[in-house]
Amino acid sequence: MIYSTQIENMCPVAQGACHGPAPIPEEGNWVKAKEIKDISGLTHGIGWCAPQQGCCKLTLNVKDGVIEEALVETIGCSGMTHSAAMASEILPGKTILEALNTDLVCDAINVAMRELFLQIVYGRTQTAFSEGGLPVGAGLDDLGKGDRSMVGTMYSTKAKGPRWLEMTEGYVTKLALDKNDEIIGYTYVNLGKMMDAIKDGVDANKALEGASGKYGRFDEGVKFIDPRKE
Repeated sequence: MIYSTQIENMCPVAQGACHGPAPIPEEGNWVKAKEIKDISGLTHGIGWCAPQQGCCKLTLNVKDGVIEEALVETIGCSGMTHSAAMASEILPGKTILEALNTDLVCDAINVAMRELFLQIVYGRTQTAFSEGGLPVGAGLDDLGKGDRSMVGTMYSTKAKGPRWLEMTEGYVTKLALDKNDEIIGYTYVNLGKMMDAIKDGVDANKALEGASGKYGRFDEGVKFIDPRKE
């Protein structure tokens, strides 16, 4: 350590108030974090690219400072999906400090990592008060059955009104309208369930039927339209 002459000539004065870091909540415990290995928790966060043409939802499950599980979901430009694929290989096994200073390919993913780092090291996680936190694998619960991202895709024009295309339940196939031409329900296909059934040898038409459902007051509709064609 090199000290300036001015510092060398100073007399030492004891530091009286030195109580260490304030404790933060981590997986049901109050922890005084001094090193990266002191950090644990599962949380989610959003990042966006500089031109704001896409975003990333990142879920990390951190145990003793190391990323044990990562869920990378993106929406935006086509290249983001390939970036997410690479980030999924990069993140697990790294400490959160390493991950913060690693190029995660896409700007949106890098920003999401920055935001999650801030949440995690300050104890603002989903598991802050959950004893033992969540097991590795809990990130998949965000996807629900069929292991597909929860995506909402809606399109609307002043001239023709809204078209609901994708809901959390799945791909929207029909919209039900009331006498005022307002949407009151819809039918959908859970594409994850359908593909799983087809892979298991179920006939495609039966798989489609088994993965279909309806929501809202669909049966009360007086008009039914295909949101992509009508």
